[in-house]
Amino acid sequence: MGAYPENVNLYAPHPPVFGTAPAGLGVLDARARDIFRRIVETYLETGDPVGSKTISRGGLSLSPASIRNTMHDLTLAGLLSSAHTSAGRVPTHAGLRLFVDGLLEVGDIGSEERREIDARLAGKGRNFEEALDAASNLLSGLAGGAGIVASPISEAGVKHVEFVPLGRDQALAVLVAEDGAIENRLMSLSAGMTPSTLIEASNFLNARLKGRPLAEAHHEMRGELEAARQELDAAAARLVEEGLAAWSGGAERERSLIVRGRANLLQDAQALEDLERVRVLFDDLEQKEQLIGLLDGVGAAQGVRIFIGAETRLFSLSGSAVIAAPYMTGRQRMLGAIGVIGPARLNYARVIPLVDYTARVLGRILDGQET
Repeated sequence: MGAYPENVNLYAPHPPVFGTAPAGLGVLDARARDIFRRIVETYLETGDPVGSKTISRGGLSLSPASIRNTMHDLTLAGLLSSAHTSAGRVPTHAGLRLFVDGLLEVGDIGSEERREIDARLAGKGRNFEEALDAASNLLSGLAGGAGIVASPISEAGVKHVEFVPLGRDQALAVLVAEDGAIENRLMSLSAGMTPSTLIEASNFLNARLKGRPLAEAHHEMRGELEAARQELDAAAARLVEEGLAAWSGGAERERSLIVRGRANLLQDAQALEDLERVRVLFDDLEQKEQLIGLLDGVGAAQGVRIFIGAETRLFSLSGSAVIAAPYMTGRQRMLGAIGVIGPARLNYARVIPLVDYTARVLGRILDGQET
């Protein structure tokens, strides 16, 4: 992959107005930049407020008093905050944004992590759901936050539909799209459902769905089904309705959102204040439609996007951060988005390349390309 800064698309910082809004790098001299960078890096590593003595022990040839004066100026600039005057400083969300935009050095991921991502996502015969679930679990484990992924937006037409009996009370609903994608759903069968009923339901859907995107045909099919009930056996009609419902995850309003690794968010939460933030974050994670909307917006940048705290209303209370990237086809059509969510002090330098590489591998797999 090489160097990342030119590939990473981030929100631009707000225009600097020193003393009234967070300052930009342009108003910081070399000393202030250096001290600010050291404070943020130390905070991201430890999670604790950073004092002047800690910075002076890092090889900086300045007295603690000089460092404290600069830290005070950075606080007035809106880049640092502290619980009280004598306490150490932590970066504000605006400070983290400035650091990420202008001072963060993002490298490449290691060859071992590449191999692990490739191996865990390139399972033979894996369907969409399995690949997405594996990617979400993988990012959660490697990045230490919660892995999130929005299911693909399917625009391909339907090529074939079939209901395959698996026993007395179960069938496999199979949908083959014109782009070669195959979706399988297990369905429960009502008592007395015969093989001929399954064939009748399959034929009905094939005649009406073939060549049409499912999202486009779904609403129309519901109305048509009412008029066609006299042609269809009641059991077959129910099967058609259940089949449409099973596949309706392709419609945007009903798309799936996979979240894995919530337990990771509790590992570093010790103080009551931290636990309350995690509780609010868990509430945020339940806002499925808003999260999917956030991830869908990632595609416009065609690269890694970072959201910190109040930059998005969804996380304004929990103060969380999201690092996300779209997974795309070889023709650069967005399929969905994948990312990591956690506290604002995520290890950005590590997580950004992990998300970027995982998104690209996932896109190649779902696009049918070799990894």
